[in-house]
Amino acid sequence: FKVNFCKFTNETRLYLEDASAQSGLASLAACKGTTAGGGYELALACDETMLVDDGSSAVSFPETPLLAVLPGTGGLTRLVDKRKVRRDRADVFCTTAEGIKGKRAKDWGLVDHLVSRTKWDESVAARAKELAAKQQVTRGPAFVLPPLEGKISAEKLAYKFVELTFDAATRTGALVVKAPTAVDNFDGSSEPWSLRAFRELDEALLRLRFDYPDIGMVTVRTSGDAELVKQCDEALAKSASGFAREVRLLQRRVLKRYDNTARSFYAVADTADSCFAGVLLELALGADRFYMLIDGDEKVGVSTSVANSGFMTTSTGMSRLDARFYGEPARVQKVLARGAEGLIPSEEAEQLGIATVAADDIDFEDELRIAVEERASLSPDALTGMEASLRFVGPETLETKIFGRLSAWQNWIFTRANSTGQHGALTLYGQPERPQFQWKRT
Repeated sequence: FKVNFCKFTNETRLYLEDASAQSGLASLAACKGTTAGGGYELALACDETMLVDDGSSAVSFPETPLLAVLPGTGGLTRLVDKRKVRRDRADVFCTTAEGIKGKRAKDWGLVDHLVSRTKWDESVAARAKELAAKQQVTRGPAFVLPPLEGKISAEKLAYKFVELTFDAATRTGALVVKAPTAVDNFDGSSEPWSLRAFRELDEALLRLRFDYPDIGMVTVRTSGDAELVKQCDEALAKSASGFAREVRLLQRRVLKRYDNTARSFYAVADTADSCFAGVLLELALGADRFYMLIDGDEKVGVSTSVANSGFMTTSTGMSRLDARFYGEPARVQKVLARGAEGLIPSEEAEQLGIATVAADDIDFEDELRIAVEERASLSPDALTGMEASLRFVGPETLETKIFGRLSAWQNWIFTRANSTGQHGALTLYGQPERPQFQWKRT
């Protein structure tokens, strides 16, 4: 639970930053009193931070000196990469349990504004108004999100457009995302498929993480009319409304959550109604492998839309096609151009580099079954580390550092005796005994 909770809070803080960058929603952290640990991590995700200058209020990361763990939900990374705090000062700050206050906090770049106690309320209100006034984006129409009302059981998560079934005996799951039945509109009169399906997928992924820890291998299929998927993508891209913008941003965030989910995903296109097209093709491109059936009628295939042209970026800032063909932009353009012409059959998709394996009906079922069984038999720990290393192709970003380095180290530290052992600092926190550390460095 702890690992998934921290991953969720990582994502939530990134959503706060995304809202500022894309949605015109600025945030101001008003720190009155001691802002410590997760509280200061939240402040770091805001646009600006204000600290009251009252002689006692401070900002603090006490995790390392007091608990023998890290400020693991982005704090260390944002300190040096986002706020550009000098690394030696960051070292002092992160090992000073009582934190840093007043002028020193401002001089070191730990906060943006230092405000006297007598001017606190008016200064916070004034700065909030100034930040809000800077955010000039199209807004509306407003839309009230209806409840998803999924049917939840030990064997299945069932929603209108998303189903995720589980086989506890084999530790595998089967995800199916259904295509729309009509072209979306974004006037706020009803919930479009582009929003509903991705809200359902978001909840399914979170439930998979938290409630089904033994399910390690998930096949991903799609079902429905691929042309309608692409038409919905076009309608979404053409709409200039604030509502449409927020739907696209939600889709991008959910696909990132898919990338960051510690499960093996094998996309499978093996029926004529498979619809890995446009935004749903992103599920195949983001999967660890993509298996496609070569059928005689060439009805099984994939196609692209405007959704694959760069907006649905990964944590590295690249599209999934860019990541698939890293350093080969001509191949990306070739796939986009061919996909715009229509369905790309399985055998051609393999030649273009979209499919991992394309096999005929004689071999396909056995090849897929063996691959799934083999994957489910491997060490979950090793697979989590391997997948997290292979999925994020390209240069590091603040986002990839948070998930791939800071969180990974935090999770390792939580298994160590110095934090959670019988005599560890986290175990004994609040007790009269002092922790007993194992002094060997790895």
